[in-house]
Amino acid sequence: MHIVDITMFYPVESGGVRTYLSAKSNWLARRRRIEHTVIAPRASGPARPDDDGVIGVPSIAIPGAPGVRVPLSTGFAERALRRLQPDLIEVGDPYQFAWAALRVKRSLQVPTVAFYHTDLSRIMQQRFGNAASAAANSYLRNLYRHFDLVLAPSRNAVERLHRLGVSQARYQPLGVDTSVFHPRLRDPGLREQLGLPANTRLLVYAGRFTREKKLPLLVEAMEHIGAPYHLLMVGGSLGKRQPANVSCLPFQPTRELARLVASCDALVHPGDGETFGLIVLEAMASGIPVVGTRGGGVPELVDDNCGILVEAGCSTALARGIRSLYHRDLAAMGAAARKRACDLYEWRMIMPQLLHQYSSVLGAGRRDLMEEEASDGWH
Repeated sequence: MHIVDITMFYPVESGGVRTYLSAKSNWLARRRRIEHTVIAPRASGPARPDDDGVIGVPSIAIPGAPGVRVPLSTGFAERALRRLQPDLIEVGDPYQFAWAALRVKRSLQVPTVAFYHTDLSRIMQQRFGNAASAAANSYLRNLYRHFDLVLAPSRNAVERLHRLGVSQARYQPLGVDTSVFHPRLRDPGLREQLGLPANTRLLVYAGRFTREKKLPLLVEAMEHIGAPYHLLMVGGSLGKRQPANVSCLPFQPTRELARLVASCDALVHPGDGETFGLIVLEAMASGIPVVGTRGGGVPELVDDNCGILVEAGCSTALARGIRSLYHRDLAAMGAAARKRACDLYEWRMIMPQLLHQYSSVLGAGRRDLMEEEASDGWH
């Protein structure tokens, strides 16, 4: 059985899609009857298999989108797909690779699954207005109707797809490596390393510094509440907009990110358009509570025991939520967050669910194999 993932979202610096595909590759490597390959953009050179099971497609960088690359030609990817003769193709973006996969689907008669990682219509609305959002909805409806199955990582995203007429959309959450993101990594010396007083109320944001993340709201909230609250932002730079109670670090490797997150009091996540919110889950696994907004997929991850949800798009509400968090038992909330992540979102539980999804679009023989491997994966 050969599963091939193809996506443009595979930056050198880890992102949500890369985290998911890496977790899938690691988990499937222990399934003796399933082979897994990823096709994704690479900086230069001919398409070739890399040591980690990735076939790189020559590409160019997108200005203003760190780590994201556009393939020079979808022909490289299409030929690689045909050569691999996959039993199932999963597409991780709604762009050129998606159409290449559909062409291969028609010629090889192979089941093709789309994973709805990005809410394209919401991004277009935020950047270009309602007309662009409507055009994106029309585009997505036309694209996804050709797929056998469309997976979305939150119920909110599934409902949005159903409203578009994508009736084959199903809920499939992502997961977290709770051995990597763990409270044991908490470093009591982080405040000193950052040059902060020991009594600092230290918050963390981690992720891309892009418009849809609503970072100006977060910065405004921090300016409003002032000391002793301090925000550590990981993943970019604010430049001249950086207030005194905000520190910024560039992208960090996963292990270092896990240490930083576990060493803060709470994660603050101002975005309201996440299809899932992987960093939220990673913070919960690290044993810290979350202040998030009532929008997108985040409310499905965070309950009242492990975090606070506030009105979306309001810096005052965000500031109020941060303050109110410190009137509660942070240790108890962090423990509840860790338990929720371990009980519901461990990759070892999520991956068998994914194989069950795949089995629904496979022929009888392949379906039986997939179900057997999924059942073995629980143990």
